[in-house]
Amino acid sequence: MRTLSALLLALVSATTWAAPVQVEGVRVWPAPDNTRIVIDLSAPVEYQLNRTGDQLQIDLAHATLKRALPPIDAMRGLLAGLQVHTVEKGVRFALALTPGADAKSFVLKPYQQYGHRLVVDLSPLKPAVPTHLPAQAAVIGQESRAVVPPASREIVIAIDAGHGGEDPGARGRNGTLEKDVVLATARRLEALVRAEKGMRPVMIRDGDYYLSLRQRIQKARQHKADLFISIHADAFLHPNAKGSSVYTLSERGASSEAARWLAESENAADLVGGVSLEDKDELLASVLLDLSQTATSGASQVIAAEVLSSLNAVGNVHKPQVQQAGFVVLKSPDIPSILVETAFISNPKEEQRLRDPRFQQSLAEAIMRGARSYFARHAPPGSVLALREHVVNRGETLAGIARQYQTTPDQLRVVNRLSGDLLKVGEVLRIPVDEEDAPEVGTQTSLPKSADKAA
Repeated sequence: MRTLSALLLALVSATTWAAPVQVEGVRVWPAPDNTRIVIDLSAPVEYQLNRTGDQLQIDLAHATLKRALPPIDAMRGLLAGLQVHTVEKGVRFALALTPGADAKSFVLKPYQQYGHRLVVDLSPLKPAVPTHLPAQAAVIGQESRAVVPPASREIVIAIDAGHGGEDPGARGRNGTLEKDVVLATARRLEALVRAEKGMRPVMIRDGDYYLSLRQRIQKARQHKADLFISIHADAFLHPNAKGSSVYTLSERGASSEAARWLAESENAADLVGGVSLEDKDELLASVLLDLSQTATSGASQVIAAEVLSSLNAVGNVHKPQVQQAGFVVLKSPDIPSILVETAFISNPKEEQRLRDPRFQQSLAEAIMRGARSYFARHAPPGSVLALREHVVNRGETLAGIARQYQTTPDQLRVVNRLSGDLLKVGEVLRIPVDEEDAPEVGTQTSLPKSADKAA
């Protein structure tokens, strides 16, 4: 009996005097459209959120501060201020939010270099959408859909630097983080696209912050992107793995995404290739989605092959064929999408190259060449490149113009009925829109290096 009492006393004491959860640090990740606050913890924690107006209070039960927290630069994004206090039974975080900010919270288990975490995501409140519009508003909406878009728009290239914020991606042996080198390469690609006539870049992530995979797709669709390029750095257990890879969406990934789009009510009113699925029956919606995905998949394969061929000229490719996988960022049904694994960050030599600005530039130029080559032959209707006319500037040559548009001087001569190479400043040249417009001139096109290897 005495032994049992002592055992019970020991259990009660252990429970009563269990070490409290320690707050090890706080990190703030501001993004253009949201702000994430991450509280690093030594163990799982019980917490409670209370909001009054634009003030959010987070109480952590049975928690202590491991150390005095350094000053937090909280005046960023949707967070206007942040204070930390020790209270009677825990730790309290007082957050001042910008007007109209929404807050959601969740906990994360340990993963890689991170321990337990409490995450608070701030995002702008979405304006309420009226369920019944007045008749006049409905008429205006119909008129706005009938407006003809401009005849010469720019092609939009969405550039997605993988990972970011608290998600560093792969880590090289010398401490290089994937999120840093892919962002540097993405910014170089952005500069090249901006300098390209008829193209406009959209950076999906333009800083060190976290974006979910679905948010990346959504942002590309909001900007009506014509191409989505996701940039990553590969990693493998074997340090000798090397080379670039290019991925498109697998058939299985496309099928699962189609089911998701058709099943979720939030997608019922979305657009697939410019067609609303909201008022279609299930069979017709499925057919329309399948047609859109088939066209998108075919375009993605062609673009991926062009980019892989260009990367082959820069250095080694890991495999000579375009690869397929179910990556979420490739699942937009109406935007051709590719994922580029630039090199193996787990290979010390390639890790060093990924840090080199010259190698980053060569990667960006290779991706740009692939995109340029595709759109030179498959420009979207209504885009600047689809007009396929070039006004001759001073100093330009027929050979230089042919290289710019991925064609040949012979084809330009035939299309424009030129007898020689002499050009006049201000002269307007017609450029072949695609392979069908390019006349047969008796020339033979050599295969790209990747095709040679595959053969």
